[in-house]
Amino acid sequence: MEVSNRLIDLQNITKIYGETEVLSDINLYIRKNEFLTLLGPSGCGKTTTLRIIGGFEYPTKGRVIFDGKDITNDPPYKRRVNTVFQKYALFPHLNVYDNIAFGLRIAKMDKKQIALKVGKMLELVNLQGYEKRSVDSLSGGQQQRIAIARALVNEPEVLLLDEPLAALDLKLRKGMQLELKRMQQALGITFVFVTHDQEEALTMSDTIAVMRDGKIHQIDTPKHIYDEPKSAYIANFIGESNIIRGTMIQDELVHFCGQDFVCVDSGFDKNEEVDVLIRPEDLHIVGTDVAQLTGLVKSVLFKGVHYEMIIEAGGFEWKVHSTVMAPEGSQVGLSVIPFDIHIMRVEKEESDPGGEE
Repeated sequence: MEVSNRLIDLQNITKIYGETEVLSDINLYIRKNEFLTLLGPSGCGKTTTLRIIGGFEYPTKGRVIFDGKDITNDPPYKRRVNTVFQKYALFPHLNVYDNIAFGLRIAKMDKKQIALKVGKMLELVNLQGYEKRSVDSLSGGQQQRIAIARALVNEPEVLLLDEPLAALDLKLRKGMQLELKRMQQALGITFVFVTHDQEEALTMSDTIAVMRDGKIHQIDTPKHIYDEPKSAYIANFIGESNIIRGTMIQDELVHFCGQDFVCVDSGFDKNEEVDVLIRPEDLHIVGTDVAQLTGLVKSVLFKGVHYEMIIEAGGFEWKVHSTVMAPEGSQVGLSVIPFDIHIMRVEKEESDPGGEE
């Protein structure tokens, strides 16, 4: 990564409220034109990190560098950054046009240029013809688009989004995920997005930073975080997981469920205790004569594109996603290829890895 491509650089950021440390020595850089998501449960520090980037909070320790310049102590209005909050904070006494134009008028831009910019923004968010509408007459999704248009019309280099989809219903939220990604790609600006929703993060992001207890635990592409989580906490937070304790016999050989399995991981100590991750879609139902594990189907749920089965095998209840349904109560075989067995080091301090709010 070339330093010149770094737009925002958070260096050793710590934030303390009273006696509570909410951010602990955060180091994070954000590239130009990147869609980066801060992902984690409530209280993990993701919104505080966003507010420090925006200038709404100042770090107790550390520096915020923007395009090579130290802006740690600059107020929000001096930063080339705009923010869209979870509560859209639209002005109810102004119509759609005037809400979007508000910042441009503050900047004393001439009327013709304002009209041109507002028109382009309404086109971008697919709300042409809504100029004279009251914002109170709009749906939640439409209000959110106006809030985004108002933030973007000032042409910030960075748009900060603090759980902006949380108030929307499921169908609208999924549609807006695609819309936000489309806008970001069309405008070519940097988006920093905060969410606790793993699907949102996986759908939209170029990069995900998974946070917990005021620290970043892993930062990578969505695919790499899903396929190669560094810990049981991250594996459970990103996607559904089967995690079982095992022993790394040697490089590329792990022992669990009473037998040895070939894997592709290395770099562990011999006979090191490890966590073994196998995603539900990576377990395959096969004949018992060719199976690595045999077991009993405890339950079956139809989930639309696949069946979700709980299969007890090797002293463990495995969650299996498959387009092939095995009836409840039947004996089946399970198989997994070495590439789909992922080995993780055991966390020193383990707490509930479920990542629930």
